[in-house]
This record gives sequence, structure tokens and C-alpha cells, in this order.
Amino acid sequence: MTMADSGPVFRVMLRMEIVPGREAEFERVWYSVGDTVSGNPANLGQCVLRSDDEESVYYIMSDWIDEARFREFERSDGHVEHRRKLHPYRVKGSMATMKVVHDLGRAAAEPVR
Repeated sequence: MTMADSGPVFRVMLRMEIVPGREAEFERVWYSVGDTVSGNPANLGQCVLRSDDEESVYYIMSDWIDEARFREFERSDGHVEHRRKLHPYRVKGSMATMKVVHDLGRAAAEPVR
């Protein structure tokens, strides 16, 4: 991500600890409600990542055009419903917010010889 029209991209990273044994259910439900986030015009993209280092831990990253529009979404009925559907799978979680300073993107891979 480079600069959005209104400034630096606003990134949100959630860390979620999931009830052990319910990871597959969590992934399925997250995917089924993901359009709540990605369908928002202020959202630039999102992904869910499963930790290789910590069992039952996931990270959810989403990028927004700015903090104000993210906060507006965060208070929306759609987001409250999204959280309600995911809550049964969560043991605990945390959120970090940040602004993207530089994003070099993906470099073209050199063929291995």
C-alpha cells in the first residue's frame, strides 16, 4: 500500500486466541462474514493468518483509507453483528492500529538456476 488519497493507509491488526479444537469452525465463520469488512467502501483489503508459533492464535489484518472511516465501521451495526458471530470462538484478543509508512510490495522473484 502506498498513500491513499487522504493520507497513509490505516492498518488494523487483531490478535485472537481461539478455543482449542474450534479453529476450523472459526475459519469457516470468519470467511462467511468477511464481506462485512471487505464490502465496506473504506476497506482496502483484509486477511486472516494462522500463527505457526502459537497454537490456536490468529491474526486478522485489514487496511483502511483512514482511521476515521475505520472507527465509523467499528461502531456500525454490521460490525457488531460480525463480532457477535465470531465471539463464541474467541478466548481473548487484542487490537493494534498503525499507519503504513512504506510498503515495497512484492518483488518479482528471480528464477532459480
